[in-house]
Amino acid sequence: MSECVEQWGVFESVFTGPRTGNPFTEVELHSEFQCGEKRVTVPGFYDGDGLYKVRFMPDIQGEWTFSTKSNTAELDAQIGAFKCIAPTTSNHGPVYVRNTFHFAYADGTPYFPFGTTCYAWVHQGDVLEEQTLETLKTAGFNKIRMCVFPKAYIFNKNEPRHYPFEKGSDGNWDFTRYDTVFFRHFEKRVVQLGKLGVEADLILFHPYDRWGYAKMNPDQDFAYLRYVVARLAAYRHVWWSMANEYDFMLRDKPMHIWDRFFEIVRKNDPYGHLRSIHNGDFENSYDHTKDDVTHACVQHWNVKRMREWRSMYGKPVIDDECEYEGNIKCNWGNITARELVHRFWISVCYGGYAGHGETYEHPEDILWWSKGGVLHSNSAPRLAFLRHIVEESTTEGIEPFEGGYPWDRTAAGYCGKDRLIYFGEHQPKHFADGLPKQGRYEVDVIDTWAMTVKTLDGIFEGQVEIELPGRPYIAMRVRMVD
Repeated sequence: MSECVEQWGVFESVFTGPRTGNPFTEVELHSEFQCGEKRVTVPGFYDGDGLYKVRFMPDIQGEWTFSTKSNTAELDAQIGAFKCIAPTTSNHGPVYVRNTFHFAYADGTPYFPFGTTCYAWVHQGDVLEEQTLETLKTAGFNKIRMCVFPKAYIFNKNEPRHYPFEKGSDGNWDFTRYDTVFFRHFEKRVVQLGKLGVEADLILFHPYDRWGYAKMNPDQDFAYLRYVVARLAAYRHVWWSMANEYDFMLRDKPMHIWDRFFEIVRKNDPYGHLRSIHNGDFENSYDHTKDDVTHACVQHWNVKRMREWRSMYGKPVIDDECEYEGNIKCNWGNITARELVHRFWISVCYGGYAGHGETYEHPEDILWWSKGGVLHSNSAPRLAFLRHIVEESTTEGIEPFEGGYPWDRTAAGYCGKDRLIYFGEHQPKHFADGLPKQGRYEVDVIDTWAMTVKTLDGIFEGQVEIELPGRPYIAMRVRMVD
């Protein structure tokens, strides 16, 4: 009886092959999978100890067969089969772009990213890493930005438990030999995130480095990308971020190299996972209109530009660093919880998305944004509340009101036939702009900080003034009743 794998699950085939020389560079392996008329070519990888693996994510149900191709006889022409069965209820498949500016799982289930940042959490040892996973169980986030490579930066001074490369006989890193212990540990954490329903936005390069990983030559970079994609692409909840603050590496990796990175990831990922890249200085942003970029990932404090970015890129926009809640000395890491929640509401009501991070000083430098652990923030529950509001208000995504005043100051958007208006720092006592000129509707007054929803008495008709609390950070949801 053939093995059974659920749709969008992972089928793994393992083979024994050469150990001598450098299997990472000298042995080629891929498999061709077939189900009916569908054929998918999948790269394999070396996992150490003479073991070679091919991981595959079937996206249609039925009987699949496969056959390997390799430049070594031991691995060539290996065949096998498995059956792809219906997915479990929590498995909706990978996330893709839908409706131009939004996202959905492969089965059509809406997905609205409410993500956080924990750059180096997988490099902190089991105790802290398990604590991070425990926190994520109830934090309300459904995406996490995380680095593949360890990080050397403020509050990130410790050495990682594992390193991604082996050392040569000269004591220097050998960038052609991957430490499979490192990658097994990394993918273990990725798998655990998937079980929590958290998308893993994997940052492939970053400039904060003291081991030489940010200064590998192009051939080493290209080989590393192929290896990572071969190992991880079969996990349905993986996203690819070419870099965090890529422009800080342009001296060593000029623009055409970043174009090549996108191309390599796309060509080696048969499932078309989401692909993005992240700026440091916004003026040096990558051209997000390029075809290989699936969505725009930006870093900018002024989220009121969200409508502008949507128009500029014609793709979903996530401001993953609209600054972080915290109290460290850097301005990007010392805004209040109330301000971060405020920026999320603006982003969402303007038809985009934002990212969370927490940077409170800690006696042992255990900051959530860098190492994970536990959350100390007041923003997280309020962002979970916003996520709930969005998920119950729309299935297709929010489309912003067009035009200037007052919508350049007050964020508002359509949720299908309904509307969501966020007043932010403004505190009107009465408001009528943006209300339906025709039709009957109910009004919910939402206190975004107190996390309350109050449905006003009565049914309203036409553009009448609605009485509001007259304090900041209030939103109004308009629900049509006809």
